[in-house]
Amino acid sequence: MDKFIRINMTTKEVATSEVPEKYAALAGRALTSYFVNDEVKPTCHALGKNNKLIFAPGLLSGTTAAQSGRLSVGGKSPLTGTIKESNTGGTFSQKMAKMGIKALVIEGMPEEDKFYILKIDMNGVTIDEAPAEILGGCGNYEAITVLNAKYGAKVGIALAGPAGEYRLPTANISFKDPEGNIRSAGRGGLGAVLGSKKVKALIIDDAGAPGVTIAKPEEFRAAAKAFAKALTTHPVTGQALPAYGTDVLINILNEAGGLPAKNFTTGRIDWNDKISGETLNATISERGGQGKVSHGCHTGCIIRCSQWYPDKEGNYITSGFEYETIWALGANAGIQDLDAIAYIDRAMDDVGVDAIDVSVAVATAIEGGLLPWGDGNAALAAIKEIATPTPLGRIIGGGTAIVGKVCGLFRTPIVKDQAIPAYDPRNVKGIGLTYATSPMGADHTSGYTIATNILKVGGYVDPLQKEGQVELSRNLQIATAAVDSTGMCLFIAFAILDIPEGFNALVDMINARYGLSLTADDVTALGKSILKVERNFNAAAGFTNAHDRLPEFFEYEPCPPHNQVWDFTPEEIDEVYNF
Repeated sequence: MDKFIRINMTTKEVATSEVPEKYAALAGRALTSYFVNDEVKPTCHALGKNNKLIFAPGLLSGTTAAQSGRLSVGGKSPLTGTIKESNTGGTFSQKMAKMGIKALVIEGMPEEDKFYILKIDMNGVTIDEAPAEILGGCGNYEAITVLNAKYGAKVGIALAGPAGEYRLPTANISFKDPEGNIRSAGRGGLGAVLGSKKVKALIIDDAGAPGVTIAKPEEFRAAAKAFAKALTTHPVTGQALPAYGTDVLINILNEAGGLPAKNFTTGRIDWNDKISGETLNATISERGGQGKVSHGCHTGCIIRCSQWYPDKEGNYITSGFEYETIWALGANAGIQDLDAIAYIDRAMDDVGVDAIDVSVAVATAIEGGLLPWGDGNAALAAIKEIATPTPLGRIIGGGTAIVGKVCGLFRTPIVKDQAIPAYDPRNVKGIGLTYATSPMGADHTSGYTIATNILKVGGYVDPLQKEGQVELSRNLQIATAAVDSTGMCLFIAFAILDIPEGFNALVDMINARYGLSLTADDVTALGKSILKVERNFNAAAGFTNAHDRLPEFFEYEPCPPHNQVWDFTPEEIDEVYNF
């Protein structure tokens, strides 16, 4: 029987129960969003006692299905003030599922000024004081080393870095991956919520776990095989992402004129070859040593879009070196050296901050006169100051919206105070609608129209024209909410959009896992219900359609090379959620 575990940090009481009936059919994002809507006071301060954090594996987590190792973390965001689900790889989700833990909730907050470690194993939950050596500015890499030594190398770890301890609004929750490196539930500042609960880390030990039960094993194996075949045969998931990682998009978006550069003043650069996925691949291959061109962020990943990026001597610097980070620092902030960007990426992982928001904050700080243009050393120093934290460290760690306010800027690329990611909404109009209307602030993963606007996956909608964009963003937001509930990596969307057998296999795996008879319509209905619940929470928190808008400067500053502006009316934007 699956378990629902609540940990009250005020009383230090742990309550383990059967899963409430209303959550029995939910998992992943569906469960976190329904729970937050039910139990978190919408108007509460996100860092106060009334917020709650919930960790939930997906419907297929813990199985042998490819790409099924993702974890959803939910709460009210201290960055946006909206509902938030943040998604991560690592080992935590699969361990929770194998232990029969449907959800893990952290609520309340201690009155005493102490940080704690929550240890979850088959015997229950224990609450220990956090060792002093991992507090007060200790980086995540060192903290993982200390915790591995104390609890064992095979445990799963989730932790608040220095930014989380200081409750900065870009703080992420960092998770150990299978090799002991770092993956992140990055966006929305949920690491600050973990820090507000005085939880430094969660340790999960699945020794003795029974594993998941498959209702129809033979049908599951057949569906899993068909699903894996779709992923390995699709050109994006089977070829481009394993070879070049997500950074393959640098040259593609630059050619399309949708690569935001110099703090969103243009959509194309002339130094793209210095920071492209092709250059990333070649650099790793030439250096050898600890470098890996392709790597999975969790067990069972067959797309393997991650990598280990080494220094010139072949020593590991960072992994999960993503397009969004390389774009924000390389194109948007003008740092033309992959090594410099890699060291900054490592520093952001070490202090525990959202690499998108903080990287965009760097470019915004450049426009505001706080940092010099294209200076990797200055950016690295500023990010390291988050661990101290100095005033500059607090400002940068506060995120793009804070930097814009401190510097008196109106050209601040945010929606609901969350930084806009790596696609210019003027020249890729579909993604602009996702940025504007997502319940969680500017978030490309909420409805990734780049697939259809740029990569021509699932059809083609011209990125420079308004026609078809509302329907595209709407449909992809619905589909994404459902995928986020399965425990699957979002990148499965490329294959299931183009290969019907892949989508059918996904539904078949869920049916075989639980003995159900869901249809494609049921999956769509789930996605719609999640989005409605999330918007219901936001409405109760004070958000209206007027918050579903892009920054005004996009409306009157044309973006070269296509010189487009953001030209959707409020009425057209509001049609995205007309379902």
